[in-house]
Amino acid sequence: MSGVFHRRAFNRLSQQARFFSPSATMSTSPYAPRLIGAPNTLEHRVFIEQNGSVLSPFHDIPLFADQSKGIFNMIVEVPRWTNAKMEISTNEPFNPIKQDIKRGKLRFVRNCFPHHGYIWNYGAFPQTWEDPSQTHPETKAKGDNDPLDVCEIGEQVGYVGQVKQVKVLGIMALLDEGETDWKVIVVDINDPLANRLNDIEDVERHLPGLIRATNEWFRIYKIPDGKPENAFAFSGEAKNKKYATEIIHECHEAWRRLITGETAAKTANYNLSISNITIQNSPGFLNRSDPSYTSVPADSRQPPAPIDPSISKWFHISSAQV
Repeated sequence: MSGVFHRRAFNRLSQQARFFSPSATMSTSPYAPRLIGAPNTLEHRVFIEQNGSVLSPFHDIPLFADQSKGIFNMIVEVPRWTNAKMEISTNEPFNPIKQDIKRGKLRFVRNCFPHHGYIWNYGAFPQTWEDPSQTHPETKAKGDNDPLDVCEIGEQVGYVGQVKQVKVLGIMALLDEGETDWKVIVVDINDPLANRLNDIEDVERHLPGLIRATNEWFRIYKIPDGKPENAFAFSGEAKNKKYATEIIHECHEAWRRLITGETAAKTANYNLSISNITIQNSPGFLNRSDPSYTSVPADSRQPPAPIDPSISKWFHISSAQV
């Protein structure tokens, strides 16, 4: 992960990832993206649908693809090598993926040498929630009010709205502005190395330097925006598969309490939408004929809007440990 790629090659990869036509890949997947508007605009949204019906990637897509085999579903929000900070919109009905906004402007991560954009397919586990009212006993910090973040380290570049089947390898605990922001490390089950990657120590064995690069990326990526280095719990150590699986189950249980109304007050307090079409015992369950469901816009995809050239700038961070 520490090699330097020519900028033009990176730009080609970025465009392929953002504007990738997923039809071939999705031939074996029941899920497809529904694109609204042009990427790189405030209006752009990516809904996820199954057989033409929109689903919430926060609530409707199951966490487990095959629980008996330890296979999970992962929602890809940001393809590898790209810079747009895409994320599941937890407060909008049916939780489309959109680009994060700060002070009215679209957010992009900067290129902190030698890392271009995101260095893995980055996304989230559905049906998980990091409860901001609960303090983790080891990190001493509360949850960040989002689904669990996931770094998929396989070789294929994903696309926004892709649902990957993955297996868990480990986890890191970023402490982001006083909140616990878990980063689960996974690999696509179809990756050529998947059979050899079964726990966190296998990552260093077969992909040397990737864990160190992951730690460095999260530690420094906000520095170009004038913020200090991020800190980690456990001195930046990546915990193993067993520990990661326990965290996933804890966050799945927190989500269950949220979606069934056991923590109903928190839905309003934390500005969360629990609209869904599959959890019938949920206060947010909607019939497909409900106006708020039928009003979800049809696919209206457009070519990407241009990006400010400054987004491609490289930043050399003096504290980066190369």
